[in-house]
Amino acid sequence: MGRRFSVAFALLAVSIAPLLSCSNKPDPNTLVMLIESSPTNLDPRIGVDAQSERIDNLIFDDLLSRGDNLDVAPGLAERWEIPNPQTYIFHLHHGVKFHDGRPLTSRDVKWTFDSLLQGKVRSTKSAVYRFVDHLETPDDYTIVFHMKEPSATLLWNLSDGAIGVVPYGSETEVTARPIGSGPFRFVSGETDKEVVVERNDDYWGDKPKLARVRFAVVPDATTRALELRKGSADAAINALTPDTVLTLEREPSLAVERAPGTVLAYLGFNLRDPILKDVRVRQAVGYALDRGPMIEYLWRGAAQPARSILPPQSWAYNGDVLPYNHDPDKARALLDAAGYPLVNGVRFHIAMKTSTDENTRLMVAVMQQQLREVGIVLDIRSFEFATFFADVTHGAFQLYGLRWIGGNEDPDIFEYAFHSAKFPPNGANRGFYSNQRVDTLIDQARREVDPHTRKLIYAEVQRILAEELPSINLWYLDNVLVHNKRVHNLQLNPAGNYDFLRTAELAKP
Repeated sequence: MGRRFSVAFALLAVSIAPLLSCSNKPDPNTLVMLIESSPTNLDPRIGVDAQSERIDNLIFDDLLSRGDNLDVAPGLAERWEIPNPQTYIFHLHHGVKFHDGRPLTSRDVKWTFDSLLQGKVRSTKSAVYRFVDHLETPDDYTIVFHMKEPSATLLWNLSDGAIGVVPYGSETEVTARPIGSGPFRFVSGETDKEVVVERNDDYWGDKPKLARVRFAVVPDATTRALELRKGSADAAINALTPDTVLTLEREPSLAVERAPGTVLAYLGFNLRDPILKDVRVRQAVGYALDRGPMIEYLWRGAAQPARSILPPQSWAYNGDVLPYNHDPDKARALLDAAGYPLVNGVRFHIAMKTSTDENTRLMVAVMQQQLREVGIVLDIRSFEFATFFADVTHGAFQLYGLRWIGGNEDPDIFEYAFHSAKFPPNGANRGFYSNQRVDTLIDQARREVDPHTRKLIYAEVQRILAEELPSINLWYLDNVLVHNKRVHNLQLNPAGNYDFLRTAELAKP
């Protein structure tokens, strides 16, 4: 295995070298950021793809922000009170202005959410605020959320990237000409080419050092590497293969920043399957897999073993759970106890569905070998992503591999992914896991306002899930930012979004 990866690494370095051209002289006032695809909609009430949410988060302000431990912190709202579990009172900063000079007041906040709640704009984000009954504006700087029932997830769903505040009266025109109050203002955009933003010199918070950022759309990973290497682009985050990163790290003009991330790779079981419904079989798979070699060779060490669907940075994370360290003997004993003896070296076959992504295909090939050592034959079925994901959401699988990107940063993920009321299409409980005790705990936590009590409840949920293993948490991917050395003061956050552009600086020529 080591030789295969070494050869691939060497071939990559050789393939890039002949394609180099003379460096283009960079614009001293513009940072060029490479992105894989165009944002689909820059209306923060509507856009849910990664590029839309990350760029929106620079153009618009949310009521709240997120701290390093993924809890909520002040944003547009400098403070808030919860006089009872169904009332949230937010007090806005004074002196905030939209990019066109209009003052931002509680009327704008109310319009932003009313447009969702009343269907003025069509958006899947409406479901997130289903427990909001109505909003009230006692004065220009106070906004009150009245809830239909207690929902402690509201604060998270008002924070970074969830939904930015738009000006009063905004309807469907926002995506073409977004006007926010954030640190950068929209300049121009062209689908499949670029989005350009510039510094908001009237920003109410800490002003960016960058005068301008151009998000250049480059779908091909090799081309992204070339643009960085020849100096026509300045940065790309989580957009290059691990081997490419190692190759570019050798370039004298480039640097690489790494920090723990929250993106989780996991395996999902179909608990309606005759074989996989037995918890002993699922646990045996957990003990048979060895994450170490996969992290070392596939991810070049840029990943961390996972024990929970929540990342370790989360205030609600509980790592004191059954760890499933590599133990083939324990796996064999569990399979024997489950009634699956070895017959000619094989206990049973299970099929795993995956996408055609190259890294995923390498990963499942390693898993195939590891499971074979305990008598499980893993049959791999690879599909184009849309077909693969459709099968997963319809329950047409035994085993599958996917990632949680962003959705696992708040404990609300437990309801979405494991509550028995969230079988597709109502949620992402794709494996049809059902445990009445877990349902009760999740419902209790959602209604509980006190963070300490919620944390204790979620700790128990994580213990149960680790024992019953409706899915296997593999690893959290690190955030990896490759950048030109002319860019300084980069501060990565766990979510891996574009907030580092708020502090970045370009060296003077």
